[in-house]
Amino acid sequence: MKVAVVYHFFPHYRAGVLRELLQSPEHEYWLVADNQSTDPSVKAWPVENPARFILAPCRKLLRALLLQRGLLRIGWRRDLDAIVYLGNPYFVSTWLSAALARLTGKRVLFWTHGWTRAETGLKAALRNLFYKLAHGLLLYGHRAKAAGLAKGFDSRQLHVVYNSLDYEAQKQARDRVDPASLPQLKQELFGDAATPMIVCSARLTAACRLDLLLDAMASLKAELHPVNLLLIGDGPERGNLETHAKRLNVAVHFFGACYDENTLARLTMAAHATVSPGKVGLTALQSLAFGTPVITHDDLDAQGPEWEAILPGTTGDFFRREDVGALSRMIKAWTRTPEVGAETRLACHRQLDRHYNPAFQRLAIDRAVSGISADESIQEPDAAIRGAHLVTAVPWNTSSPALRAPSPPSDGGEGWGEEALRIIPPIFIAKWYKTSAPKPRVF
Repeated sequence: MKVAVVYHFFPHYRAGVLRELLQSPEHEYWLVADNQSTDPSVKAWPVENPARFILAPCRKLLRALLLQRGLLRIGWRRDLDAIVYLGNPYFVSTWLSAALARLTGKRVLFWTHGWTRAETGLKAALRNLFYKLAHGLLLYGHRAKAAGLAKGFDSRQLHVVYNSLDYEAQKQARDRVDPASLPQLKQELFGDAATPMIVCSARLTAACRLDLLLDAMASLKAELHPVNLLLIGDGPERGNLETHAKRLNVAVHFFGACYDENTLARLTMAAHATVSPGKVGLTALQSLAFGTPVITHDDLDAQGPEWEAILPGTTGDFFRREDVGALSRMIKAWTRTPEVGAETRLACHRQLDRHYNPAFQRLAIDRAVSGISADESIQEPDAAIRGAHLVTAVPWNTSSPALRAPSPPSDGGEGWGEEALRIIPPIFIAKWYKTSAPKPRVF
């Protein structure tokens, strides 16, 4: 099938999955987008195969709406069999193009976060109406699928394709890192190789709530458990954070923006944990790729879908949102050992090996384009890509009393746990192994 993938622009962090799609043995993918970023804070990816690229310039309308020239022609084109749109209901042209595509017999899919929090009223009605334009949704996580089921959408049309960065480049970068060199790196950054180091790689904005992290560091210092913080990124909040860090007398190194995988690998692997007090997103996947656990808050309505990659106590943890004491206790728990253990590193890698990688995403998208039910298992010859039986009955609210983990098998067999990990979102299974109450553990 000939398939168009329509975005406003292709962010640099989509490079891995877009390369995979362009090399798909199943379908012939074409990329449709503006060649300029519509977001000053995000670099655009220059499409590496211009023969498969169609320019569709964008123009913002008011503050939130976006118009995209050329999408009606894409919807009308007779040589296309399917179109995958970025599923944003604020993109006015997508409504018209998707409707036209369906009228002309094309398969239509929306690649979208889906439902990230409970909604009511007109906004919820418009979102649901928009999603019904598509034959299926390509979702970032299981919580969104559970929400779609609650809205009455067909489970077979809700494909969880996860998210990813350029995992092949990240694996190569981490393999180049000599663990023996990491203490010297911390010495260069802080003049101190012995004190535990934590890291956050993000655009420095107020939404990141890095002020909470500085407050938690001050609390730990008062408890004679100091930590050093490496901030990778830049942004409008940097000046305020520098002032706050100086006032609290805590050790923070502002590294600035960095897009080099080799540098990111060394900096991230030198840390005991990535700490993201605000919403965590692709930062989680970057950290796990380099074998570093992730700490973030527990309010899932205010989280990015990548929280599902965090297995409490295994690949990271959750603290009570905006609770400095809980955050400091969680950081202390993850910085008691001299370095990140080998088992933790391996567990972090496995999360990405299983689902959060471009190869799995391409496989899942290929299947959705082909019209295969989302509830059929994915069987991939590569052992690193596991079967994905997508969850169909996870409660919307993870604090619900109805959310109880399944009982272990009567024979105590170990194989059941691995199979369950394919069926139920990882956070719930991980917690079952610990306490039979699959909520993020909160300190």
